[in-house]
Amino acid sequence: MGNLYRFVEPVLLFLLKRKGRSYGYELAADLREHALTDASIEAAALYKTLRQLEQNDCVTSEWDVTGKGPAKRVYCLTPYGEEHLAEWITVLDHVARSMTRFVRTAGKQARDESPYEPAAPRRRPGKRSGKTAELALARPR
Repeated sequence: MGNLYRFVEPVLLFLLKRKGRSYGYELAADLREHALTDASIEAAALYKTLRQLEQNDCVTSEWDVTGKGPAKRVYCLTPYGEEHLAEWITVLDHVARSMTRFVRTAGKQARDESPYEPAAPRRRPGKRSGKTAELALARPR
C-alpha cells in the first residue's frame, strides 16, 4: 500500500505547529491520536522523519539540558515547515476527495453489477472466531 511512513510527515508538522515545541517522545504519543493510517509507527521511523524534516529546513532542534535527567532534543517548526504543512494539506485534501469519489463509484458499480446478495466479510484461513474455534476443538477427529 505504498509508503505509509510518508504520512507521518504531515502529522508531525501539524503537531509541531499546534504545540510550538515538543520532544520526540511527546510527538510519538500524540502521533497515535492523529495518525492518518491504522499502521503503527515505529520510533525509528518517527526519528528518521524528524531528521529528514530537519535536513529539509522544515524543523529545527536543539538539546534541552534544563531539568533533571539526560539532555533531550526539542523540535520546533520553521516558517518553511509551515509552508510545507500547507502543501501537505492541499495534497491530502485532493487525495481524500479522489478516494471518496473512487469508493462511491466503485462501491455503487460493485453493488449494481453483483448477482449475489452482499456476503459477510471473509475470514482469513486459519483465523477462527471464538465459537468456531470451540466447535473445531469439540469435534472428534
